[in-house]
Amino acid sequence: MSAPLLLPLATVGDPKVNIAIFALFVVATLAIVIRASRNNKSAADFYAGGRSFTGPQNGIAIAGDYLSAASFLGIAGAIALNGYDGFLYSIGFLVAWLVALLLVAELLRNTGKFTMADVLSFRLKQRPVRMAAAISTLGVCFFYLLAQMAGAGGLVALLLGIDGRAGQNLVIAVVGGIMITYVLVGGMKGTTWVQIVKAVLLVIGAGIMTIWVLAKYSFNLSGLLGAAVDKSPAAGEKLLSPGLQYGATGISKLDFISLGLALVLGTAGLPHVLMRFYTVPNSREARRSVTWAIWIIGIFYLFTLVLGYGAAALVGPDAIRAAPGKANSAAPLLAYELGGEILLGVISAVAFATILAVVAGLTITASASFAHDIYGQVIKKGQISGDGEVRVARITVVVIGAVAIVGGIFANGQNIAFLVALAFAVAASANLPTILYSLFWRRFNTRGALWSIYGGLGSAIFLIIFSPVVSGKVDAKTHASLSMITDTGIDFHWFPLDNPGIVSIPLAFVLGIVGTLTSKEGTNVDKFAEMEVRSLTGAGAEKATQH
Repeated sequence: MSAPLLLPLATVGDPKVNIAIFALFVVATLAIVIRASRNNKSAADFYAGGRSFTGPQNGIAIAGDYLSAASFLGIAGAIALNGYDGFLYSIGFLVAWLVALLLVAELLRNTGKFTMADVLSFRLKQRPVRMAAAISTLGVCFFYLLAQMAGAGGLVALLLGIDGRAGQNLVIAVVGGIMITYVLVGGMKGTTWVQIVKAVLLVIGAGIMTIWVLAKYSFNLSGLLGAAVDKSPAAGEKLLSPGLQYGATGISKLDFISLGLALVLGTAGLPHVLMRFYTVPNSREARRSVTWAIWIIGIFYLFTLVLGYGAAALVGPDAIRAAPGKANSAAPLLAYELGGEILLGVISAVAFATILAVVAGLTITASASFAHDIYGQVIKKGQISGDGEVRVARITVVVIGAVAIVGGIFANGQNIAFLVALAFAVAASANLPTILYSLFWRRFNTRGALWSIYGGLGSAIFLIIFSPVVSGKVDAKTHASLSMITDTGIDFHWFPLDNPGIVSIPLAFVLGIVGTLTSKEGTNVDKFAEMEVRSLTGAGAEKATQH
């Protein structure tokens, strides 16, 4: 067994070994990106990888996009500290994937061309709906990027022994720079291949750690759970039952319902996951990619149960809370406890590759939405070449990267599974109602779409700003700030819940109905019929054009 985790944080692993393994992963993935970029000749290549990926390839890439740092670092930490309540993140993310598949994934792929806005504006007024959908996409991607950048700061700070906020902020800036390079050079093709490599490494790495942890307890899950309880005296048996994090008060129970709504409904509105379905050539490959993705994602989330309780049993909650990145450090610390410096370096490099790949996917989605929808269709009214759009997309990548770096600095230290739940709430509020209404409600019109998108997006962000997430949340024991604003003297929150989903999601659905029913705009029956046929059969999807 490796050295116990009672040493100063700077001695957890060898920084030289960690840097060497990190550098190897970055160089290898950059080589993949550069090779893939040689075939980037058109907008379809940059946005959708030339629609050249097979179902299994895209399924693995989808899993790579979905299994973000929240899935590996955030959930493992949440389970280690909060037990059963932490595992609910795994359940929520997995069930959410099923909702996305059943309701929207293939239908969106058949109807659109490059972005979610292609679908939402198919039978509605082009310019206002595209603008709204693009703004919504940018908002969701921003919140998701916050989580990944915060995870990168805590992870690399742990490995390099950086126990200061300034050093972690520098790490976040470096991650942002590498991410920008990935997208500028590789486009969707390069990003997809990085996702494939990263997904394979992540599942293999998590699988090895899972078997290793179980082997320490003779493959007896009860023994592992008992050890986790013994190592967590403050929580005790509560670690195995509901309520440790969300059951203390009526407000916390309501917060849990809000979180559950956001998790289950959010995936169906995540633009960077939905955009993956445009990278396959036809509907059959889209369905095959779904099959591969669901198996990989399901198996991985079973691993997180063992990894989380393994971290509680072998590392302990006190060591996890004391580490840079706090809960997000649980999985790397578990790797160090199991296999020492080498396993710590490898697993952390895999987690780092996970962050890089996901932020690259988010960035290309956001840049495509701005260049294709706002600049190409709204500002230029469709009078722009594919090369012109791609040039704008590349400039947008740099801007988004800079914004993500600044946001990640503010979010540093937050549990990234929790931060991703905020992105899910924004996605479910701003995108899902309009997607469902566009696909299934004949009467739906432009006003309904605009009210739903802007109302859902605005209410979600507004409530987050005035929630304990941003200000006023203090640890009862240490009196340290648990909010994004670290000064404990600042408190302007009045909305009591951490997650706004229970308010903003139903509000967006209602606004879509009210906006539609109060508008005099008639229904384009022919357009709805065309959309219905295309979404259900895939007929004409390969020749999707702007309308």
